Order: sequence, then C-alpha cells, then structure tokens
Amino acid sequence: MSSGCLEELRGFLTEPSEIKEVDVVVMPDFFLDRLISLNNDVTAFSKLMKRVVKRKGGSIDGIRQTELRGGNAVNTASALATLNIKVTPIVCTSQLGLRLIKFHFKSLKVDFSHIKIFDKPSITTAIEFETEDGKTNVMLRDVGALANFGPHHLNNTDFKTTEDADYVCVFNWAGTRLFGTELAETVFSRVKDQGKGKGKTYFDTADPTPNKEGVSKLVERVLRKSLVDILSVNENEAVCYASQLSDEAEELRKNFKFNELAKECARILASHLSARIDLHTTSFSASFTGKSEVIVPAFDVPVLRATGAGDAWNAGNILGDAYGLSDGCRLALANAVAAYYISNPRGKHPTREQLTRFCEKLNIKI
Repeated sequence: MSSGCLEELRGFLTEPSEIKEVDVVVMPDFFLDRLISLNNDVTAFSKLMKRVVKRKGGSIDGIRQTELRGGNAVNTASALATLNIKVTPIVCTSQLGLRLIKFHFKSLKVDFSHIKIFDKPSITTAIEFETEDGKTNVMLRDVGALANFGPHHLNNTDFKTTEDADYVCVFNWAGTRLFGTELAETVFSRVKDQGKGKGKTYFDTADPTPNKEGVSKLVERVLRKSLVDILSVNENEAVCYASQLSDEAEELRKNFKFNELAKECARILASHLSARIDLHTTSFSASFTGKSEVIVPAFDVPVLRATGAGDAWNAGNILGDAYGLSDGCRLALANAVAAYYISNPRGKHPTREQLTRFCEKLNIKI
C-alpha cells in the first residue's frame, strides 16, 4: 500500500475534520440470523452428522452459535450507523423483526419509519466451515416475505426519501426473488433517469446463484442502462455478470486462478458498464472504471467469521466515497472496517475512534 494512501487514511481517521451529514437509504432485507461456527471442514462434519443419523438422532454439543441481526441491507446499515452516518432502512420484516431492529440500533442515527411489516420474516442459518483458504460460509435461507417484495410496496414517502438521500443502496437482489429487478430498476430510475434524486446509486446483488434464471434480465434492465453509479461485487458475482456481457469471461476460466479471474472479470464489467466496479475479495479489494484501476491488499487479521464481511466492507466503501477520499484510501478504509468486523470476538462494527485504535494495533503507520 502506498505511503501517500496511508498518510491520507491517517489524516481521515485521526485529524479533526468537518463532519458531513451523509444520508443513506438501504433496502430491502432484514434477516433473523443464527450463525453456527464449526471447527471442522465439510468432510469431517459430514462424517459426524452421519454418525448421529445412523444412531437414529441425537445431539452434537460444543457447537458455537450466535443469534444476530442479518440481511445485507441491515448489516450495512449497522456498520454505517456505528460510523455516525444517518441511515434509513426500507426493509421488510415481521413485528418481531421490527422489535429486534430497534433493539440492535438503539442510540444510533436510524430512521425506522419506512420499515414494512409482513407476516413472515426472513430467516437465515449460516454455517461457517474451515477450509484450506480460511473460513467460508453456507447460508440456509428462508427468504420469507422478501421473495415477494417489490416496488409496489413502496409509497410516495418512501420514494421521496430515496430522492433526497445522498446514497440509495439496493442489496440482495437474489433474495428478492420475484421483483428484485423491478425494485432496483424502479428505485434507481427515480434517482437517475427521472432526475428527481440528488444522490448516488449503490448496488450489491449478493450471490446471484439462487436466482440465476433472472440474471440476464437484471443485466439488460439495470446494469446496462446506466442506472448504477457503484456496483459492488465479490469474486463469484464478478465472474457471473462478466459472463453475461462477454464470451471472453468463459475463456479466462481456463487460464486464471479464481482471484485473478475475478480481477479480469471486473475489468470486463468496467469496459461494458458505466458503473464503477468495486471488487472485494478475501485478499484484496479494487476499483475499476473504463479509464483507471486501483488495487489495495486486505489486512492480515485473525478471521473469526466470514458472514457479514462484505456488508462491513460496503459501509467503509460508502463512507470513503462520501468524504471524497482517493480510490486507494477509500479501499483501504473499507478493508479496515471489514477487518475490524471479522476479527472482533463479538462481531461488532467499529466506531471511527475504535477503527483508529484498531489500525494502530495493526502497526499500520497512520
């Protein structure tokens, strides 16, 4: 990482600066999450499960489990609000979910007035396995009311809120099963095409695999139409969308390892789309446009969890963008927010002060 980038990050985190009023809208998902952390790989745990099934059922003790707030939108909102950014979640959940959201966000700058109440909440059980490359997660999801959520559930007040926001962020397209493309298209169009909005549009679809039959429609109706200012992707998402835009992506699969393949696919996306492509991986993050690219290595920290790392990264990325940081500094900031979260024993998001101390402990020369 360049000394200039580190100096800029030092200044942003440690020196007094004008606090901007940044208003971010996030939508549409909140999940009731249970995180199961295993000290096994898939093979070892499968054998353990088979032994229990063979004896007609029973318990496996000593499995660390945590209940926490979930959903890409709400996790990103938590990280942003902890960094003192005002957040308005437009998400769907149940009455119990609303109470839990208010519990998790007490004392933070969050507007709860746009939360939509349905009968069935969204629920995820995330199982984290050990692999040769660190922790990875498998998410068992019941998307609940999110599957049917769409622009028809938004009212004029909701649209006015998106038009007044500095950032309008849509997440978890794959979970918004029936109307995810319509939701993104409608909301982003209000901000961009119709000229009513003042802010930037930020899109992180999450893993598109569960809704792979809808990917081509998403690409044509949203990504190709210049409705997205910032497209945030991980390795799998970069490869998936690049494959929709160019036959070159399939050829690259034969010659590149996954991280390098993701990088090449992000370049393809940047060459075909108007959006800035922000790629986050376990080893580096990068920004690509048709004219430039910047790559910043991830911080080396103990990885206590994988679930939610991308959401923390998105929050740092939005914060850095809002304050006009250079690409390198913005990516370093996003990496730091994610590193704090994945290495925190309680899975907490950092305040700005906690992030400063965290970076100092990492011996980052800020």
